[in-house]
Amino acid sequence: MRKLVYYIASTLDGFIAGPDGADPTGPDGFWSIPEDYIGHIITEYPETLPAPARAALSVTAEGTHFDTVVEGRRTYEIGLKAGLANAYPHLRHLVFSRTLTESPDPGVELVADDPVETVRQLKQEDGKDIWLVGGAELAGALYSEIDTMVVKLSPMTIGTGIPLFSHKAAFDPCGWDLTDHTVLKSGAAFLTYARSTPTA
Repeated sequence: MRKLVYYIASTLDGFIAGPDGADPTGPDGFWSIPEDYIGHIITEYPETLPAPARAALSVTAEGTHFDTVVEGRRTYEIGLKAGLANAYPHLRHLVFSRTLTESPDPGVELVADDPVETVRQLKQEDGKDIWLVGGAELAGALYSEIDTMVVKLSPMTIGTGIPLFSHKAAFDPCGWDLTDHTVLKSGAAFLTYARSTPTA
């Protein structure tokens, strides 16, 4: 069965963006991207690079982890405002929204249905894993369906902002097993966790 993987960048204090929700790596962002960080993504997760970055870096690798990406409307609109109607044309791209009625790009599927039921259906299909790119609202709604977390931990704090999961996520303590880790010279760490299997 395919897995839902929350592959997300986070600060040490658990935030994925500033309070305004804007792209923290954009032109006016506060999140610097070290060279070894980009290098690791190119090697290990090339499919997670948006199309313009893939073109600029001459990345053509299909990738081994994901063939589908899901995101919420707010996250999708960050790219849309930057002129990217489909940042991931190389992946099946689903955007969850009850307010968007017409997709700006034929490669983007708008989904107004329940995210949990949709993801459960996607898991039953053949293919690679499903990448949950964000944001916090959708991650909160899909909290119980996340099988793996890949946290790209940045050596910085910002004090406040958008957390990994929105406050709407259910209170449901869950253990996670560290299955892989890579610590870069720049101080960033890629931490992979699998949801712990409850013991009887």
